Amino acid sequence: MARRRPATVHGFLVIDKPAGITSHDVVALVRRRLDERRVGHAGTLDPDATGVLLVGVGNATRLLTFLVGHDKQYAAEVVLGTETSTLDAAGEVTARHDMSAVTLDDARRVVAEHLTGRILQIPPMVSALKVDGRRLHELAREGIEVEREPRPVTIHRFEVSEGPEPGVLSIDVTCSSGTYVRTLAADLGHLLGGGAHLRNLRRLSSGGFDVGESAPPAEARLQPMLAALRGMTTVAVDAATAALVHNGRVLPRFAGDGPWAVTDDEGELLAVYEAFRADEAKPTVVIPLA
Repeated sequence: MARRRPATVHGFLVIDKPAGITSHDVVALVRRRLDERRVGHAGTLDPDATGVLLVGVGNATRLLTFLVGHDKQYAAEVVLGTETSTLDAAGEVTARHDMSAVTLDDARRVVAEHLTGRILQIPPMVSALKVDGRRLHELAREGIEVEREPRPVTIHRFEVSEGPEPGVLSIDVTCSSGTYVRTLAADLGHLLGGGAHLRNLRRLSSGGFDVGESAPPAEARLQPMLAALRGMTTVAVDAATAALVHNGRVLPRFAGDGPWAVTDDEGELLAVYEAFRADEAKPTVVIPLA
């Protein structure tokens, strides 16, 4: 069996995912563009959603673990009066309600009382979560619905404004990782005495990167690996220490609490270290030598 050639392109891209393609499609586009097989992304976006998708190439795929779990910001529209099978515009209509009497103040009151702060959310059947080894969206395609345990999420900010047409609300949400914005839309509809679904979801920020610095897959700039670790304390080491880092050695703890992005004296990323025992630091990721 032929061995896969080592990665030769390494870096990080902030992509503005277009509608109509999957996050995996974006990965495939980047693979073809850069002629590099080792490409991955952090934080899946649904096919109809647009916005920030963080992509690692080559050795930067090792850093994607540091880009998940962060708060995210979304903009979207909530269509009142219509429920769908997927809780968004891609699904089939399952129920209709007359919600013409609902006001913007009604929606803002419900959001403030029930959908802000730490809440419990039931994942939608179209999610990628697994139940008994099967992904929920696979079961949903077979017409199977199963019990899902509510999961705690945090909604830091949930702003509601007039939408582009009657019966539609515009929302801007900053939330913890793992929040389903389509479920927020459906829950808002139910709390208002009817039903609703989500449309035009756009991720405005993720992992400290916002849509203003993103670009389409064909245009996004390949940035150095260190750029993926924005906000992490950077520590430059001398050549002797760099040799120890390359070998994955435990080192005396650096200043601060960690984790630390460790670079050589030219600013090239060598590893990520975390606090270990009382006064040491150990590597969580070591970038292989070229």
